[in-house]
Amino acid sequence: MPASQSASLGDVCVLRLSALGDVCNLVPSLRALQAAAPATRITWVIGRAEYSLLEGLEGVELLVYDKSSGLKGMRALRQQLLQQRQGRPFDLLLHMQAALRASVLSRFIPAQRRIGFDPARAKDYQGWFVNEQIAPHPRAHVGEGFLDFVRHLGLQPQQPEWRLPLPDAAREAAQALRPHSPYLLLSPCSSQRARNWRNWSLEGYAALADYAWQRYGLATVISGGNTPMEQDAAAKMSAWSQAPITNLVGKTSLKVLLALIEQARCVVAPDSGPIHMAAALGTPPLGLYVTSNPERTGPWRGREYVVNAYPQAVRQFLGKEVDQVGWGQRVRDPDAIDLISQEAVFAALDRVMAGPERLD
Repeated sequence: MPASQSASLGDVCVLRLSALGDVCNLVPSLRALQAAAPATRITWVIGRAEYSLLEGLEGVELLVYDKSSGLKGMRALRQQLLQQRQGRPFDLLLHMQAALRASVLSRFIPAQRRIGFDPARAKDYQGWFVNEQIAPHPRAHVGEGFLDFVRHLGLQPQQPEWRLPLPDAAREAAQALRPHSPYLLLSPCSSQRARNWRNWSLEGYAALADYAWQRYGLATVISGGNTPMEQDAAAKMSAWSQAPITNLVGKTSLKVLLALIEQARCVVAPDSGPIHMAAALGTPPLGLYVTSNPERTGPWRGREYVVNAYPQAVRQFLGKEVDQVGWGQRVRDPDAIDLISQEAVFAALDRVMAGPERLD
C-alpha cells in the first residue's frame, strides 16, 4: 500500500509488555505502520522497564502497565483508556504477546478488531482472546513475526527501521562514563529464568577482555543491573583481567546504556536485551547463543557475528538435528553453555574487527 498523508488505520493499540529485546524487535513494525499509513494514531501498552527504554518514541503514545499491579492495574488502565478516549474503542488491537497475563490484560482494552498470532504461535491460549489471527509463518525470526501483523493489515513492510529515541543528555552522560579509547561493551548476565541457562563463564569473559585489549586495543565496559549476581560477576572479571575495564554495573539508566551501546565498537552478551539494542542501533552484536536458536531469537541484523553453538547443543543434549525440533525449542541443560569455546568467541571478535564499524 503506497503511503499518503491521509492514509490511516484509525486508532491502533499495540499490546506488548516485555521484554527489552522483544520491544526493540517490535519497533520496526510500528515504523512500517507509520510509513504506510502516516495518519494512524498508535498507542502502545508496555511494561515499566520497557517504557524507560523507549520513552519518547516518535509518533507513539506509550501507556505503562506495571505487571506487579495485577488485576487492580488492569482495571486502572481500562479506566484511563475510557477517560482519554471518551468511551471510544480502538479500531484495532494488535495483541503481540502470547502470554496469559497479557491476554487477560487485553480484555481490559476496548477494541473492535482484536488480532493475535496464528495458532502455531498463539501460546497460552491467546487464540481465545482475539477475533482475528495472522497468517502462519513457519520458522520466522521474532522481528518478522511482529511484521506479520503489518502484513495482515494489507501493508508491505520495507527494510526494518528503528530510530530509537536517544536524548542528547544520555549521549553526554555516556561520553563522560566511557573510556577514552575504543571499547567493547560486555553485558555478561541475562535475566534469570527457571531452567534457562544462558550465561557464559566469567573466566571466558575475562579472557576475552584481555584478547580484545592485546589484539585490538579495545577496552571493556561492563554493564548490567544492580543485582548481587551482576555485581559479583563484574568484580571477578575486573580482578581476573589484565585489560582496562570500566565497571558500570548498576550505574546507568537504560537510556545511558543505549548511548554506551551506540558508541561501542561491538556488544558482547548472551541471548538478552543488549544484543537486540545493539542491532537496533547499528552496533555489531557479538551474541553468545547455545540454549536458544539465533535464527529465531538472535539479533535481527549482524547475525554473522553471533557464536552459534545451538545446533551442537541440540545434537548433544536432545539427540536430534535443528530441523527435527520445534522452532522455539530450548536446550535446558546447565552444561550446554560449555559448548561455547574461547576460540569461537575470539574468532567472532576477529570477524567484528574485520568488518565495518556500523551495520548496514
